Amino acid sequence: MSGISIITVTRNAAVTLPDCLISIARQDIAAEHIIIDGASTDNTMAILNDHRGQIAKIISEQDQGIYDAMNKGIQLASGEVIGMLNADDYYPAHDVLSKVSGVFDDPAVEACYGDLVYVD
Repeated sequence: MSGISIITVTRNAAVTLPDCLISIARQDIAAEHIIIDGASTDNTMAILNDHRGQIAKIISEQDQGIYDAMNKGIQLASGEVIGMLNADDYYPAHDVLSKVSGVFDDPAVEACYGDLVYVD
């Protein structure tokens, strides 16, 4: 496999974004992390700038909604596998992406998903 791209769509996500960014940075394999921000007016961009060294691309501009932003990210992605991780989500373990990568070692696999754990 030639790599994983993770797309995170944000808009005024300053409260939850740090956990998302940290969870990707702690993965045991590297991923191209692309952030598409919908012109946030809170502290989101300051947080992204603090983590700029671990983010491959950051785009902040008005969009036409979450799916427009996701499609922008997909167009920028260079990985063979593309994943979405929303700004209010995070990977609960350091080996999530290596497990995903392992699944795609089987040429018959075209897609995979993970179960969600909802936390209040």
